[in-house]
Amino acid sequence: MDEIHNGMSAAALPRVRWQKSRHSNSMGNCVEMARLSSDAFAVRNSRYPNGPALVYTHAEIEALILGIKDGDFDDIIK
Repeated sequence: MDEIHNGMSAAALPRVRWQKSRHSNSMGNCVEMARLSSDAFAVRNSRYPNGPALVYTHAEIEALILGIKDGDFDDIIK
């Protein structure tokens, strides 16, 4: 595997297991995540499986998920 970096092609990550939310719809509008290592996660748009993957640290993903659970982003969706 090449060096992992933000914006790399998701196709360059062939051995990762992409996972999407059960809340994803049937129209393919899904954000998928994959664990790359103990401290790295990738995020991609399921409509473009070979498109760019954004790479985040464990702390960044944890902050995002906790913020979502706490309702920090509720006003963005309305």
